Amino acid sequence: MNYDIIVVGSGPGGYVTAIRAAQLGFKTAVVEKENLGGICLNWGCIPTKALLKSAHVFNYLNHAEDYGLNKVENPGFDFSKVIQRSRGVASKMSGGIQFLMKKNKIDVIMGTAKVKPGKKIDVKDAEGKSTEYSANHIIIATGARSRELPNLPQDGKKVIGYRQALSLPEQPKSMIVVGSGAIGVEFADFYNTMGTKVTIVEFMPNIVPVEDEEISKHLEKSLKKSGIEIMTNSSVESVDTSGEGVKAKVKTAGGEVTLEADILLSAVGIAANIENIGLEEVGIQTDKGRVLVNEWYETSVPGYYAIGDIIPTQALAHVASAEGITCVEKIKGIHTEKIDYGNIPGCTYCHPEIASVGLTEKQAKEKGYDIKVGKFPLSASGKATANGNTDGFIKVIFDAKYGEWLGCHMIGEGVTDMVAEAVVARKLETTGHEIIKSIHPHPTVSEAIMEAVAAAYGEVIHI
Repeated sequence: MNYDIIVVGSGPGGYVTAIRAAQLGFKTAVVEKENLGGICLNWGCIPTKALLKSAHVFNYLNHAEDYGLNKVENPGFDFSKVIQRSRGVASKMSGGIQFLMKKNKIDVIMGTAKVKPGKKIDVKDAEGKSTEYSANHIIIATGARSRELPNLPQDGKKVIGYRQALSLPEQPKSMIVVGSGAIGVEFADFYNTMGTKVTIVEFMPNIVPVEDEEISKHLEKSLKKSGIEIMTNSSVESVDTSGEGVKAKVKTAGGEVTLEADILLSAVGIAANIENIGLEEVGIQTDKGRVLVNEWYETSVPGYYAIGDIIPTQALAHVASAEGITCVEKIKGIHTEKIDYGNIPGCTYCHPEIASVGLTEKQAKEKGYDIKVGKFPLSASGKATANGNTDGFIKVIFDAKYGEWLGCHMIGEGVTDMVAEAVVARKLETTGHEIIKSIHPHPTVSEAIMEAVAAAYGEVIHI
């Protein structure tokens, strides 16, 4: 029962960490209380993309005539089958993680873990039986859950979190979505496309508030055009679930209004899973609901590490994976670079999609940069026009003095698959002129990135 490394949690942080540890020759175990793959594979990133794909195909059917095809009369769907497909995709991916565990000779311990002093953990299985394990290094990757606000208690039926939103037994006729981050707008887009009347309530002045302001305003315009109602500078003060549906009292700049719907989805962020896992007993320091770590993910107690959503970095699957790999490589003693948290891409998979990396225009100005900004509308892209998806644009921000690529912000069909160019270019300290002189394939939507950069330097061809 003694290991080199035990990883607590098997989400995209935990299972990736375990695989890299095994590759480096460590005797490794991973502890999971529910499903391999964690929230991301089972109740987050993957199943939501499956739902959004169904919505996307349904949307195409409704616009068949736009492509010269015969009109599809009354295209319909079976909501339970749409949900079923999403669950099937998640199940297949979770099964893939089981295969990877076997392939890499990683022991999978099913149960609920509690860390103990002396580099030990206690695992309680489904029958309540406890077993103690020890390791030279314990990496905590317990992830996060839907955050509950005191005035928005979730009952799992009328006031729900993202987990219930992925597996509703029947489609609601109306829905209030509180919070317009990635989770909120993705679900709002899915349900709206499938015919649910959706209202988004956002506390901040702009939806997707972490994004560049121009991106936020464009998305708001697009979502409103698709039929979603949006209330910014608004907050839900209380909810009443005593009737048939849910009534929400919403405080707005113009006074209080009451919204009624079948269901309210609370998408106001996440809370780290750090309770009842033994942190206090071991003496591991936390602050504001997150575990404190150094740049190599070591906690305040030697031999214990933490990665992913439970530490104060961006709560994204790809960040957790990178942190885990960096952590075990450092333990192994091989040369590894610290993660550059200023070069983490963020993606939102609503329609149109959003992808961004680096500084927004506002942030660049606040930091005192003299900037060059370039924009290229997808309406000027031949491939986007041929695809019938011209809603959106590419925006790039460069430092005028040294040519450093400060930020890249995209909105449009397929942009989440294009942002990696900006991430790699920024990592390599590529200048704007190097992007302009790197020949991009035609016709592709990706050449819009080159055109946006050319626009920043007064060399744009197609606008």
